[in-house]
Amino acid sequence: MTRAFDPIPKSAPPAPHSLLIVDDSKVQRKILAASLLRRGYLVTEADSGEKALELCLTRHFDIVVSDWMMRGMTGLEFCAAFRALPRDSYGYFILLTSKSEKGEAALGLDAGADDFLAKPVDTQELYARIAAGERILRMEHELTEKNRLISDTLTEMQSLYDALDRDLIEARKLQQSLVRVRHQSFGPAEVSLLLRPSGHVGGDLVGCFPIDARRVAIFAIDVSGHGVASAIMTARLAGVLSGSAPEQNIALRTTPEGGRRGRPPEEVAAALNRLLLEDIRTDQYLTLLYAEVDLHTGQVELAQAGHPHPAVLRVDGQVEFVGAGGLPVGLIAEADYERITFQLGPGDKLVLMSDGVTERTDLLGRQLGQEGLAGLLTTLSGCGGMAFLDALVTGLRRYGGDRDFDDDISAVLLEMNGP
Repeated sequence: MTRAFDPIPKSAPPAPHSLLIVDDSKVQRKILAASLLRRGYLVTEADSGEKALELCLTRHFDIVVSDWMMRGMTGLEFCAAFRALPRDSYGYFILLTSKSEKGEAALGLDAGADDFLAKPVDTQELYARIAAGERILRMEHELTEKNRLISDTLTEMQSLYDALDRDLIEARKLQQSLVRVRHQSFGPAEVSLLLRPSGHVGGDLVGCFPIDARRVAIFAIDVSGHGVASAIMTARLAGVLSGSAPEQNIALRTTPEGGRRGRPPEEVAAALNRLLLEDIRTDQYLTLLYAEVDLHTGQVELAQAGHPHPAVLRVDGQVEFVGAGGLPVGLIAEADYERITFQLGPGDKLVLMSDGVTERTDLLGRQLGQEGLAGLLTTLSGCGGMAFLDALVTGLRRYGGDRDFDDDISAVLLEMNGP
């Protein structure tokens, strides 16, 4: 099968063109036919327009040379009927005429004639006119062949695209399965997760897991780039921040007594930094928010690595942004990360979100930013759980004029309901 990168093959040498001579004068037909046969053409004769049309219904002719003035169907009428026939390729039509008026020539062109030749016919001029027709037919043949190759290539590309599209749909399902539980209760606190790629797959990852009986961890990650490579990275990271496999979780340590305790958030960021630079060794990097929440006291310890500042939505509707920025993960060896500590009270909400939220643009290209996000969160203070995140997505969509999202949208919502 010819592929898109294959050179276009040269066409085989063309077979002799078949010509139809139409004239009600037997002498004129024989003169023209004898001359063209000597040139190697395949020549057929017809003594009327009606007979010529019958022949064209069952046989293919590349070039037609027809007299204009004939008894019965004229050459002009035959030309119009010839053009109306279904054909796989073009037929070149030459009218023989003694007419010289411009108006008559226009009639011939309107009927579909390609060229005119004055009678009496000069054989050298006839050869030249036929040669011009053959050049046009060759170009048409070459264009048809190239179009066929293009069509075959496009068909193959469409087949490959369809296969890739099916694979990406399955990849999207697999990526969504990384966040198996979208809403989870931890007693005094509840955690809800939002993960919405802008394409089939994306580079965002959110999650949560219990550290021990009184502490829970939440995290939000945004891998650089989009598409399959970023999605593969999120799958790898989901394995090292998994609550279902604590022995593999990079954020947990096993105590001598067989229990487990969590690493401080800044150490988790540093461990992920080493993982990317020393083990995975990729050109990709990521931004991160990792937080540890004490369910009894409401104290939050958080490390921020280039991710947008988390928002605290207080029970009275006020919004505070916390964090210290920090370097992204996977860019600089031995990067230092800072621990931020703050307090949540009953009814407060902590929101971690990707830059797809804060950088959402309106129809004029203006970003939502922290100020716009604070206003949007305030309007959502009465919502909770997945309803809160759904309303957040709706607000972002409206801000962008109901356009599709240009970037992945992800968020973690932690609600303190108890002490």
